[in-house]
Amino acid sequence: MDWGLGPAAVSERTRNAGARIAGLKATESVCPYCAVGCGQVVYTRGGELVDIEGNPRSPINQGTLCPKGSASRQLVQQPGRLTKVRYRAPGASEFVDLDLERAMDMIAERVIAAREAGWQDVDHHGWRVDRTLAFAHLGGATLDNEENYLIKKLYTAMGAVQIENQARI
Repeated sequence: MDWGLGPAAVSERTRNAGARIAGLKATESVCPYCAVGCGQVVYTRGGELVDIEGNPRSPINQGTLCPKGSASRQLVQQPGRLTKVRYRAPGASEFVDLDLERAMDMIAERVIAAREAGWQDVDHHGWRVDRTLAFAHLGGATLDNEENYLIKKLYTAMGAVQIENQARI
């Protein structure tokens, strides 16, 4: 007797459909957003990103992803994603495109000027501190541990003491 369960409930179209991921290259990865480290499977075809889903082999998330992790494909393929450096000068009403090299030079100049202007050799007790309180760094959770480690080393080498990461807050 046919109760409409199991194979009897499958339409002819579904029965003839192939696997959704057939022919795609699957690469295991880690979600770039927070410090949890959920596993992802990234599917590509010919080097182009096709899909991202939770990795069922991951002991952390067991195949599930939060809304941000599920949308991580947009880091690469979001149509509104900026691909140029945009700059609005003080007092200006319009943004202009800058070359990456020029933008990096502008940032470096400002960091150096702030460091020099706010440098402290000694604190109010006369203790040697060799630091600056003129700038701080708040990192985002889209960076991985290695990138955050290097940023921490860079800002520490520049004398900053106010260094934090969003994933820890």
